[in-house]
Amino acid sequence: MTPRKKYSKEFKLDAVSLVTDQGYPRTEAARSLDINAGSLGKGAAGR
Repeated sequence: MTPRKKYSKEFKLDAVSLVTDQGYPRTEAARSLDINAGSLGKGAAGR
């Protein structure tokens, strides 16, 4: 099993900003950042 990736708070905020502020679909933003769309969705859901 591979270890979990750890992302900085700044990276997380920038990733959520792609969806909430810039209007990217979650799947497209996640793909461009090489992360799971579900993980991005959790952060963007409350915004």
